Amino acid sequence: MLKLFGTTDKLYSTNGDKIIIPTYQHVIKEDNKDFYLDIEAPLSYIDDLTPNRILVSNTPQGTQAFRITDIEKRKSKIKLKAWHVSYDSENYIIEDSYVVDKDGNSAINHLNDSTDNTSPFTVSSNITSIHSYRCVRRSLWEAWNVMLERWGGHLVRDNYNIAINTSMGTDNGVVVRYAKNLKDITATYDWEDVATKVLPVGKDGLLLPDIYVYGSVEYDIPYTKVIHFSQDDIVLEDYEDEDAYNTALLNDLRTQAEEYLSINGIPKVNYTLSANLEKITDIGDTIEVIDERLGINLMTNLIAYDYDCILERYSELEFGNFEQKLSNLMEDINTATTEIVSEETNSTIAYLTSELEEATSQIWGTLGSSYVIYEGDKILVVDTLPKENATNVIMINSGGIGFSNTGINGTFNSAWTIDNKLDMSQINVLNLTASMINGGTLRLGNALNQNGVLEVYDESNTLIAELNKDGLKMYSQDGGYLLINTTVGFSGYDKNDNRVYWADGDTFHMKKSIVEEEITLVNKMSILPITIYDANNNIVNDGIGFVSTL
Repeated sequence: MLKLFGTTDKLYSTNGDKIIIPTYQHVIKEDNKDFYLDIEAPLSYIDDLTPNRILVSNTPQGTQAFRITDIEKRKSKIKLKAWHVSYDSENYIIEDSYVVDKDGNSAINHLNDSTDNTSPFTVSSNITSIHSYRCVRRSLWEAWNVMLERWGGHLVRDNYNIAINTSMGTDNGVVVRYAKNLKDITATYDWEDVATKVLPVGKDGLLLPDIYVYGSVEYDIPYTKVIHFSQDDIVLEDYEDEDAYNTALLNDLRTQAEEYLSINGIPKVNYTLSANLEKITDIGDTIEVIDERLGINLMTNLIAYDYDCILERYSELEFGNFEQKLSNLMEDINTATTEIVSEETNSTIAYLTSELEEATSQIWGTLGSSYVIYEGDKILVVDTLPKENATNVIMINSGGIGFSNTGINGTFNSAWTIDNKLDMSQINVLNLTASMINGGTLRLGNALNQNGVLEVYDESNTLIAELNKDGLKMYSQDGGYLLINTTVGFSGYDKNDNRVYWADGDTFHMKKSIVEEEITLVNKMSILPITIYDANNNIVNDGIGFVSTL
C-alpha cells in the first residue's frame, strides 16, 4: 500500500489524497548512495501517479516519502521510480559559502543555511573532526557528498531529517554461516591484497633486523609482499639521541607491518544474499559472517538492500568487508576539484620552455615504471604495484579522467570530466588559445614563479602593450610609449626614450601642447579663440582672448 500526497506536502500522518495498491513495490537502498522505490501499478492509476507527487511507503526504517520521477506507461500497467525526498536537495543551490574549521554538525548546518531558497531539511551530525570546505555553485546534495568525503560518516535519511553520523545501524546478533544454514548466497572474493608475510621497508630504506614479519593466518601457498611504510612523522629532533630515534623507527615499522597483516590476512569478501534475514533494520547493521572453508569469522555491516514492501521482507542483502560504498567516485572527484581554491598559496601559473622540457622529461622518465590495471568499471594507471602502494594514479571511467599524487584512496585534485570541464589547482601551459576566460583573479608571478608578464598583440602580431613587474607599457606606432608604474607615475616617452610628458604629484609636465578649443585657469578665467568680422563678413582680427568665468 502507498499513500499519495501533493507535491509540496511534508506531513504524512494522514492517508493523503489517495491510497495506491501496487502490484510490485520494492525499496532499494545503498550506503551513502541510492534510496528509491521501484513500483508497478495498474493502469487505472495513470492520472494519479504523475511526476513530482509524493508517495509514502513502508520501509525497514518506518514510513518514508519518495518523489515520483521516472514513469513508464505500458499496455496494462505503469512502471515508475520514486526517489527519496532527500534528493530534493539537488534543487537547492549554494552560490558561494566557506565552511572554516568546523565539526560535522556546524558544517552541515552552515551549508543548510546557505542555500538560495530556504532549505526544507533539518540537519545534524555527530562527527567531531574538524575540516574546512569552500562550496561554490554546488547543490546542497553535492555539498553533503563532499562532507561524506572529507568528514567521513554515513548519510542517515528520515524524510526531511538528514544526518551525517559516524555510524548507523545496530547490532542485533545476526549471524550468517556460509554453506551451512544459508544456501542461496553469492560470495565474491578478492585475494589481490592478501598477505601472510611482509618485508616492511621504512624511512630511507630501513629494514627490520629479522627482515620479515609474519601474520597469524597461513594458506597452502605463501602470500608475501614488500610494503613501503611512511615514517615522515618520526624526526630526530624529538628524541634524546640517535639510538633512541633509530629504536623508535624500528618499533614503528614493526607495528605498521603487524597492523597491515591483521587487515590483509584474509581476502576481501562481499556476500549477496537472496533471502530474508530477521532482525535486520537498516544499512550499517552489524552481521557476523562465518565462512568455514576459509576459516573466516568476521564482523561486517550491511551495505545495501532490496526490500519487498508488500511481503515486508528483504529480497536481497549485500554485506562484506569490502570498503563501504561511496556515492559515485567521479562525482566526488568533480566536487573536490571544481571548488574555487581559496588558499593564497595556490596560483595559476603559465611559463614556457624550461617547464615544458621538465614535463617531457618526467613523462618519458616514468614510462618504464607505469602499470595499467583494468577493474571492470574503471582503468587505473599507477606508478608501482601493488596498487595500494602507488603514489601517482590516473583513473579513467565513464565520468572522465582523474589524477592523484596521493594514491588510489587519496584526493584527486585534477580531473578532466566528461562534461568538458578541466579542473586543476595548478596549470602549466606552453600555449593557451581561448575565445573567453571567465574567472575572479588572474595572478601572474609570485614567490614560486618568475615575474609575471602579460603581453597584448594586434592583428599583425605587433606588440602593443605589456604588463610586467615594471608596470604597464603601451606602444605607439612611431616608436614612443606610455609607461605607468609606481616610480615614474604616468609618463610618455618618444622613440629615443626621452620623457616628453609626465605627471608629478598634482603637476602635469609637457614639452609641447596643442589646445584646440580653450584653456580654463583655476575656474576663474578661460583663454578662448576669438575672431572679429566686419560688415562684409571679412575677418579683421583673428586671435585669442581672456574671458572671466565668474
